Amino acid sequence: MSAQDSVIKTARRIFEVLEYFDEVQQPISLKDMSIHFGYPVSSASALLKSMVVMGYLDYDSYSRTYMPTMRIATLGNWVQGALFGEGRILALMKHMSEITKETISVGTQSDLFAQYIHIVPSQYAIRFHLKPGTVRPLARSGLGWLLLSARTDEMIDRLLRRINIEEEPADRIALPDLMARVREVREQGYVFSRHTVTAGAGVIGMLLPIRRHGRILAIGVGGPVDRLEEKQDQILTELRAGIAKFVDRGE
Repeated sequence: MSAQDSVIKTARRIFEVLEYFDEVQQPISLKDMSIHFGYPVSSASALLKSMVVMGYLDYDSYSRTYMPTMRIATLGNWVQGALFGEGRILALMKHMSEITKETISVGTQSDLFAQYIHIVPSQYAIRFHLKPGTVRPLARSGLGWLLLSARTDEMIDRLLRRINIEEEPADRIALPDLMARVREVREQGYVFSRHTVTAGAGVIGMLLPIRRHGRILAIGVGGPVDRLEEKQDQILTELRAGIAKFVDRGE
C-alpha cells in the first residue's frame, strides 16, 4: 500500500468512527468498534487512541468505552449559517415536511456529483433512508439534472466530458441524451425523476432562487414514486408557494 493509500484509509476510518457514534449515540468499547467495522483490534486501538490525543474522543477507563467530546459538537457550528443563511431555507424544509410528510432534502453540486447537504426525514413508516453527505451521479440523477439546468450548455458539455472519463463505459452518457433531460427541467421549472438511482424511489425538486457562497442549491421532496405521483400537483404548488414565502432572493 502506498503512503497516499494509507493516508486515505486512515482518514476514511476516522470519519467512519464519527458517523458510527452519530448513529448509535452512546459510548462504544474498543471490542464493539472492532467487531462492527471488522478492523483488527490493534488497528482500532491505535485509531481510537490517536483520536483521544487529538481531543475528538475521551476514554473512560472504568467502563472501557470511548465517547466523542464537545469538540466534535462545535466543530461544524459555522456550517449551517454558511449554507443556509438566516434559516429561511430550513424554514422552507420544515414547511414542506409538515405539508407532505415525505423526505425533504437540499442539495448542491460537489465537483462531478450532486450531494445532499441537509435532510429532514420522512414521517412515513415506509420511506427511503437518506443521509446528509450522500452523493449522486451528476449526469444520472434527478438532483443532478436539476442542478445542471442552472449551468450553461457549454459548462454542461465540459462537465460531461470529465464525468465520462471517470465512468465505466456502460454508464457513460451521450450529450444529446443529457441535454434532453436538462431542457425538460428548464421548460417545466422542476424535475420529477422516477426509479433513477433507487428502484421505487423518486424526487420532485426545484432550484432555489439563491446561491450560498456561489453554490447552486436545490430542494427536493423524495419518497416512493406512487406516493409522489398521487401528490404531484400538491407538492409542486407548495414548493412554488413555499419558495416565494420563505426564500428571499436577496438572502
